[in-house]
Amino acid sequence: MTGTLVNVVAVLVGSSVGMAIGKRIPEGLKKGIISGLGLATLLIGIQMALKTGNILIPIASIVLGGLVGELLQIETFLEQLAERLRGYSRSGSSTFVTGFITASLVFCVGSMTIVGSLQEGINGDSTLLITKSLMDGTASIAFASTLGIGVAFSALTVLIVQGSLTLLGQNLAFLLSGSLLNEMTAAGGLMIIGIGFLLLDIKKLKIANFLPALIIAPALAWLFP
Repeated sequence: MTGTLVNVVAVLVGSSVGMAIGKRIPEGLKKGIISGLGLATLLIGIQMALKTGNILIPIASIVLGGLVGELLQIETFLEQLAERLRGYSRSGSSTFVTGFITASLVFCVGSMTIVGSLQEGINGDSTLLITKSLMDGTASIAFASTLGIGVAFSALTVLIVQGSLTLLGQNLAFLLSGSLLNEMTAAGGLMIIGIGFLLLDIKKLKIANFLPALIIAPALAWLFP
C-alpha cells in the first residue's frame, strides 16, 4: 500500500498548495487556468482512447456503460456523497462537487492506476504509483487553485480505488493482459475527454455514469479477442 499512501499524501499536499495559491489568483486568471486544464485533459483523453485495438469495443463499452450508469444513477450518488463531504468540511465552495468528481475521475481512471496498483499488490513494486503520485500532486495544485477543497477530498477516492486494486492484486492480475488493459484504457480515455468538455464548458456530461464501461470494455475484449 506504500504507493497508494504516497499518492494520497501527494494529492493532499498538492491540493493544499493549490488552495493557498488560488486565494491570490484573480477570477479572470482562474478561468484561463480551467480552460488550460480542459485542453490538457482533452489531450490526455485522446491519447488514452487511441490505445484501442478495436474501436468498436470502447464505443460499445461507453454506450452500454452509460445505460447501466444511468439506471444505477452513479453520478447522482457521487454528487450526494460529495455534498455530504462538503458538509463535513464546512465548505461553502460552489465548486466542491465539481472538484471532487473531476479530480476523482482524473486521478483514478487510467492505466497507471490499474497497472501500478496491481503491480504493487502482486510483487510489491510501487515504482509506477510513486511516479503517478508526482503527476497527481502537480495536477492537484492546478485543480485545487480553481476548484477548491473538493480536489483534496478526491484523495479518499484514490485511497479506496487504488487500495482495493492493490489488495486484490493477485485475483485481478489478468487485467494486465495487453488487449484487456488497452480497451479499458481506451474507454477511460473517452470519459476523460468528457471531463475536458465539462472543464471547457462545451457540454456538461454525467461522466460518472459511464464508469461501468471500465468493466464492460475488458469483458468485450475477452469475448471478442
